[in-house]
Amino acid sequence: MNLNFSEFSPNQRYHLMTQTIIPRPIAWALTDSSNGQFNLAPFSYFTAVSSAPPILMISVGNKPNGDKKDTLVNVVNNKKMVIHIASEQNAAVVTQTAETLAHGESELTKSALKTVAFENFSLPRLANCDIAYGCELYEIKELGDVPQSLIFVEVKQIYINDNVIELDEKQRIKVHADKVKPLARLGGGEFATINKPFSMARPK
Repeated sequence: MNLNFSEFSPNQRYHLMTQTIIPRPIAWALTDSSNGQFNLAPFSYFTAVSSAPPILMISVGNKPNGDKKDTLVNVVNNKKMVIHIASEQNAAVVTQTAETLAHGESELTKSALKTVAFENFSLPRLANCDIAYGCELYEIKELGDVPQSLIFVEVKQIYINDNVIELDEKQRIKVHADKVKPLARLGGGEFATINKPFSMARPK
């Protein structure tokens, strides 16, 4: 089957892309709503784009009514974000936090998720995530007619649970993916996690 994207609507293209770009990591993004509440939302159009500077990108569309999503509004206003790597055990609550709420209504309150202080960072992090990035806004680019907002953030620090790491023979941090059990997005309502990691030597 060979499909010409020019023949499809944006929704059809989205369906095809999310069915075929698999698996996709999920950015579980926490931002400050500036009213004593925190917004938490998952995004699977998410990736690392640079190491120098260390930049992550999440792609954010609008709410169904056309309003800008709280994550975008909050990061524009406050310039900070904490991106978590959710685990398999978080699957149900990750999906719950994708619900569209009124601005300022916190997913943390509805889900009863707990936060803890993120040392040396102005926002807290989720207590039940093994990996969290403390980020500052780097740049926002808008694409398309809708538009889609690409939020680039610079990683200022990272939290990694001691229980999922060890030092390798070069004294570098080795993260055990099978202990993190990262949650990944597939198409439709499907999710996945890793099964058994394997190693291969890279050609020199």
